[in-house]
Amino acid sequence: MASALPRILLLEDDAELRQNLLVPGLEDYGFRVAGVGTAAELYAALRAQAYDLVTLDVGLPDADGFSVGQAVRAMAPGIGVVMVTGHGDVADQVRGLNLGADAYLVKPVDIEVLAATLRSVLRRLGGRPVEAQAARWRFLVEEWSVASPGGRVALLTNAEQQVVARLADSLNQLVSREQLVQAIASDVYDFDPHRIDMVIHRLRKKVLTRCGESLPLESVHGKGYVLRDCGAVPDA
Repeated sequence: MASALPRILLLEDDAELRQNLLVPGLEDYGFRVAGVGTAAELYAALRAQAYDLVTLDVGLPDADGFSVGQAVRAMAPGIGVVMVTGHGDVADQVRGLNLGADAYLVKPVDIEVLAATLRSVLRRLGGRPVEAQAARWRFLVEEWSVASPGGRVALLTNAEQQVVARLADSLNQLVSREQLVQAIASDVYDFDPHRIDMVIHRLRKKVLTRCGESLPLESVHGKGYVLRDCGAVPDA
């Protein structure tokens, strides 16, 4: 699945924030992320490789973030641009959007909100229409998310996505804990199987919180789990 992950170029001059939070955080939500600290490094990265989207801090030590956004547009016209700033001034937000940003976020930005914003921009760039709400659950495996019958969405981390993908592949069928371990673990012999229960617990809690509805996931004591379709279809 790694080859299908969206490529993100992230410009953040705070090295600790970039390396310890933003890059690993976005990777955990299903992106391939290259982090840079200056506008010059960003331009070099864009010349060397194609990216789907750039997220950049407006307050940079070596350049004006708005000018960088314009330069990115000139270098890669079809790329997505998300601007992030420590200032919530409305005039700056309007300026950023008028200069071609697809989204404008104000720090501090929760990593899940940033990931959801990137997914939203990528959907628009890909020309994917917003689907009408349907009275069914949708397991959007390739978009790393679950959508409720009411149309609300919960974004999935790497572990949650792998569990949902395996369960959605066998709707209404028992998936054993051992099968889930195989889906999530790089080394099944060095993996604590109780972690599966923790992932399931977090998944249920997240879906209930984000979607306002309980995921149709049943536990079968001592055996595993069953994901009910409830009229749902896995994402193709």
